[in-house]
Amino acid sequence: MADKVADKGADKGADKGVDKEAEQKKKRTFRKFTYRGVDLDNLLDLNNEQLMELFPSRARRRFQRFVGTKNVNLIKKIRKAKKEAPPNERPEVVKTHLRNAIIVPEMIGSIVGVYNGKTFNSVEIKAEMIGHYLGEFSICYKPVKHGRPGIGATHSSRFIPLK
Repeated sequence: MADKVADKGADKGADKGVDKEAEQKKKRTFRKFTYRGVDLDNLLDLNNEQLMELFPSRARRRFQRFVGTKNVNLIKKIRKAKKEAPPNERPEVVKTHLRNAIIVPEMIGSIVGVYNGKTFNSVEIKAEMIGHYLGEFSICYKPVKHGRPGIGATHSSRFIPLK
C-alpha cells in the first residue's frame, strides 16, 4: 500500500516536468487572427469586390451604392502617414470627421483621430475592428452618472433647502 502511494507521488512529479514544458510551448504560440475564416495576410491581398463579399450586409450595401471621395481621401491620408512613418514606429495621427467610415484591412496599424463633436479621440486600428464603423470607437456622449435629483427634476425637489 505504501508502494502505491509512493508511485502516485513519483507520477505527479514527472507530470509537473512535462506540464512545464507544455506551458512554455503554449506561451510562445499566438492566436492567428482570421476574419470570417480568412487570414489577415490574405485579407490584405483581396480586392474590394472580394472583401465586400466577406462584410456584413449593411457594409456590403454601403460599398455597392457609394464609397465616396471622402472615404477614398481618408484611406489615401492613412497610406501616406504609414509610408512616412519610420520602421517600427507608430504613424502620425490622421484626423477625420468621418464617423461612418467602415474599417478595412488596409487601415490596420494606423492611428485615426475620430471627431466626437468636441475633440478628436485617437483610435489605433486593430485587426478585430475590421467591418466596424470608426464612430463605434469614439464615444460622442457623456455617460449619465445617476445621483441625487437636481433642482426642477420633480415636484418634491422644490422642498430641498438651497443652503
